[in-house]
Amino acid sequence: MTSVSRFAPTSARKLRLRGRAFAAAALAVAAVCGLAAVPAAAASDTAASDTPASGTSLSQDELRREVARTLREAGYIGMTVEVRDGRRRIHARAGEAELDTGRPVPYGANFRAASTTKAFVATVVLQLAAEGRLSLDDTVEKWLPGVVSGHGNDGSRITIRHLLQHTSGIYNYGLEEDLGNTAEDFERTKLYHFDPEQSVAGAMRHSPDFPPADPDDPEPKWNYSNPNYMLAGMIIKKVTGRPWAEEVRDRIIRPLGLKDTYEPGDDPYLKQPYAHTYHRFTGSGRWTDTTVRNISWADAAGSLVTSQRDLDRFFAALFGGRLLPAAQLAEMRRTVPVGADFEMAFPGLRYGLGLMRQPLSCGGDRWGHGGDLEGGTVRTAFSVDGRRSVVISASGTTSDDERLLKAEKAVQALLDRVMCGQVVRR
Repeated sequence: MTSVSRFAPTSARKLRLRGRAFAAAALAVAAVCGLAAVPAAAASDTAASDTPASGTSLSQDELRREVARTLREAGYIGMTVEVRDGRRRIHARAGEAELDTGRPVPYGANFRAASTTKAFVATVVLQLAAEGRLSLDDTVEKWLPGVVSGHGNDGSRITIRHLLQHTSGIYNYGLEEDLGNTAEDFERTKLYHFDPEQSVAGAMRHSPDFPPADPDDPEPKWNYSNPNYMLAGMIIKKVTGRPWAEEVRDRIIRPLGLKDTYEPGDDPYLKQPYAHTYHRFTGSGRWTDTTVRNISWADAAGSLVTSQRDLDRFFAALFGGRLLPAAQLAEMRRTVPVGADFEMAFPGLRYGLGLMRQPLSCGGDRWGHGGDLEGGTVRTAFSVDGRRSVVISASGTTSDDERLLKAEKAVQALLDRVMCGQVVRR
């Protein structure tokens, strides 16, 4: 399941995938590409069907062929895919870990989770709600007085639920607005430290996109906004007295034994093993290596490092009821429609509290959350009970609209084929 951003297909500038507004533009841009339509899901707020009609009974060789095919179609440099069906697990890879070396992408690689971080943060917020330490209906003003204000922004009207569901209307400010969006800009700023307060303050310089959603509106206005989750992280700290990353570590990472998942702070390096990430910026004729970077600017909206096995374990535990009581898991799965631009690409796409739901061509839905940074793409797909899964990590992204569209189409098709067991045999 993909992540999304403020990028809209009506503007070429907004189609460009920029890491500091890093949640994937691909959902929006795919609308222009004209992805194959899939049946719309039932209009209920929770999943109507828990598993696709077909099984994921791929062989190792079949998955290798699928991954190689997707790598070619997407134009990626390297790619790994891990598939699980119950206890059966297979994986495949294609391309290079480092450009022009021929070295294969390592299995078990560490990579930046990007927007997949949001599912971890939402889980912690819902755990605090279950403990009675906060309510989803609490306002931002209650916990962060004066932070959301100015230019029509009003924290007394925005609830924690609005933040987690992207129905707050808060503008999706990205630091690229002030720092630039070229390869030279990236090289100049990649080791800078940024606090979440800077991004929130940047968002407050803009009027909101729309008023906060009415709780009784079944189809509220919606826009993906990273400052929503930065504010959620700030609220976690206000409630618990500890940074959100420590709460994620002690409530999720350690209990589940996620050995590869951590918040790196200002450390710009990934732990071994890893594959390099590369991005082709606007106006550049070469790949820029984006592996080494300070990810502090992403904060609770996307700064975690993880691995495919850890993401699979996290979402399986979440959907299996190990992290949240039933009432809070149901809240997390209560979804709303996304904007019309996203509907054009993905009929039936809906957003919960840090979760996305998308219908499969074979029936049922896939759930999860993914993310994007310059150079790296993460996609996840899970059956609602967590028994079936696909986790994708790929390198080699671009600011070129046509290539971006083509890549997203290829990845979305792979997720659907694997979850549905509809493998093209050669």
